[in-house]
Amino acid sequence: MSDINEASKLHTQAADDHEATAKHHRNAADCHDQNKVSDAKDSSKSAMDCCNTAQKNSTVACGCSAK
Repeated sequence: MSDINEASKLHTQAADDHEATAKHHRNAADCHDQNKVSDAKDSSKSAMDCCNTAQKNSTVACGCSAK
């Protein structure tokens, strides 16, 4: 795979991961609004997990572009 295609793939994956993180954060906020603390806690944990993955993939993607 060419470097351009690889960089594109990496940035797309990072974007997908960040979008998943945002979805979990929104769900956690909705749960708080509905006083569903346990569900909010679960969504928050999922958001943190996705955020960690997104950060790692963003670092790799940006590093690939910087070459």
